[in-house]
Amino acid sequence: MLVATACLTAACQSHDGVVTDPNAFAVSNELVTLNPSGYAPLAATIHVETAVPATVRLRVLGKHGSASDVVKAIATANTVHNIPVLGLYPDFANTVEVTFATPQGAELGKKTYTLRTAALPTTTYPVITIDTRRDSVMADGMTLVSYFGSRDGSLPMRPFIFDRFGDIRWCLDYSTSAVLNRLFYDDGVERLQNGNFYFGDISSNAIYEVDMFGAVVNTWALPGYKFHHQVLEKPNGNLLVTATSLSASTEEDFIIEIDRTTRQIVRTWDLRMSLQIGRRTLTANVADWLHVNAIAWDPSDNTIIVSGRTQALVKLDQDNHVVWIMGAHRGWGTAGDGTDLRSVLLQPFDRSGVAITDPAVLDGSANHPDFEWNWYQHAPKVMPNGHILLFDNGDNRNFSAGPRYSRAVEYAVDSRARTVRQVWTYGKSRGTETYSRIVSDVDLIAGGTHVVVTPGAISNGTESGKVIELDYATQQVLFEATLVPPISFFTITMHRTERLSLYP
Repeated sequence: MLVATACLTAACQSHDGVVTDPNAFAVSNELVTLNPSGYAPLAATIHVETAVPATVRLRVLGKHGSASDVVKAIATANTVHNIPVLGLYPDFANTVEVTFATPQGAELGKKTYTLRTAALPTTTYPVITIDTRRDSVMADGMTLVSYFGSRDGSLPMRPFIFDRFGDIRWCLDYSTSAVLNRLFYDDGVERLQNGNFYFGDISSNAIYEVDMFGAVVNTWALPGYKFHHQVLEKPNGNLLVTATSLSASTEEDFIIEIDRTTRQIVRTWDLRMSLQIGRRTLTANVADWLHVNAIAWDPSDNTIIVSGRTQALVKLDQDNHVVWIMGAHRGWGTAGDGTDLRSVLLQPFDRSGVAITDPAVLDGSANHPDFEWNWYQHAPKVMPNGHILLFDNGDNRNFSAGPRYSRAVEYAVDSRARTVRQVWTYGKSRGTETYSRIVSDVDLIAGGTHVVVTPGAISNGTESGKVIELDYATQQVLFEATLVPPISFFTITMHRTERLSLYP
């Protein structure tokens, strides 16, 4: 971490911040700090003081014109300013403009700084190629990558954010952290409602909230359990966590809810009771019989939706009772609590609203022109219209080795009638180009008009991952980037991505 010396003149210079305009607005007690936490090498803070209360507008000038600028307005007028600087380029003399104004909006003056950053290690970060970019129609924001690649496959994981031009503009590196230097977050990093990031760490077995500089703001322990895969913030702030019970002989088959404030576990879903632990239709693994890889919260009926990679997608109520099961019908029988699970299997319908009765389609050994089951799925989401959006990986599709393709797919589910209809899908025609048998993500953005599809573990000659933004209505590709790491981690380039604004 490099810290500038305080000064009173506009020509103050430091190791990492240089004021380049000698006629700039007069400020006092300047202090420019690059990477203030030690974990965010493309971030900085600028401390200045003004004689009168002033608002601040920050601009990090981009390499590709105004579309690549990063702008942040701080509307609260103060005389002491601690300005967060995000969006710096690596290995670059970044120009940062800070404009001061009165509370009424009249400009008082401007300061310009030059912040020189170090290069990111080429042995760690991927080569990012922008295959398609339609600037006028793609959604705003940058792409947060829960990244797995590096030349030696070493930990910690290093999440980063890249812009529409393929430039990395933010990253975290916990290699010097005493606690997170073995960070392994499995499913990924996401943003809390308060703007901070959160993730679970398998290595230290805890949930973490961190700010944009990587400083730990909050932690939650998991007494009696071990973290795996995902933590999800509920609307009330509580945390849903996929977990393994330390007292069980099986793994990855519990969901726990942690009270955000008290840190107590307030609810537990034991999937050994609600589901069929002996079903071996898609796996022979006795311990990891379910392999929960994701959860979603459905606010319409206060239920959770659990993705069991080697079983199905399952909706559960607050008392651990199965509402429905979405998946091939083969092999279902009695749950641990005695429930006949065949009674909660979803009945598929075609696009005309007619029930599909072909035994081969119901069983999963064949597809219908209007309907395919989900296979080894990831990343379920409840859409605003109540439909289910997920990434259908396609591994072991139809209980066979091929054909190999993955899909983003939307299903309309009637929970009371226990029916399902396939509404929208993308990816089948792209075949192995976007086939990812593990990990991966899909998100609805831009008010539901765009979809971002992320096959994160493509192994098609070159191991890579893709970020594909689509127009939902037309399926036109609006943005596509290919990420090729120095070496993937077990074929994984990235687990998930999120489109978001750099500043919360």
